[in-house]
Amino acid sequence: MGRITHQTLETDDRSFMQLACEQALKSYREGGIPVGAVMVENGKVIAVGHNRRVQDNDPVAHGEINCIRNAGRRTRYENVTLYTTLSPCMMCAGSIIQFGIKRVVVGEDRSYRGYIRLLRDCGVEVLLLDDENCRRLMEEFIADHPDLWDENIAGNS
Repeated sequence: MGRITHQTLETDDRSFMQLACEQALKSYREGGIPVGAVMVENGKVIAVGHNRRVQDNDPVAHGEINCIRNAGRRTRYENVTLYTTLSPCMMCAGSIIQFGIKRVVVGEDRSYRGYIRLLRDCGVEVLLLDDENCRRLMEEFIADHPDLWDENIAGNS
């Protein structure tokens, strides 16, 4: 069995983040907020999701929540890594902590700082990629749809 190196993890993390970015783009094309998420266990994708607040008229249908829902009922989450294109909000961070997800990879936190510190304070390993694709997509969305951005993030900046 090959050794897992930092380089291997970074390559895998960037590859899975690309899948999360594809989910974010899917939401954007549907008229929604471009946040995507991917759940991975033992190197295999077990669920994908994207923000569906606008599409479903559901205020709690955030990308991370949609991904967790799509994974279905599980007894354990400690071997899961959750990839999300944007730093998690309080609700999503709380869900990550509640379900015992031990590792989260974040695409970017410039558009929204979110609750990375809370996650880390609760023992979650958080890797911030500062991914250019995630940043560009969110910047475009904010410029094109400031009203939806304000609705999504209102009071949480």
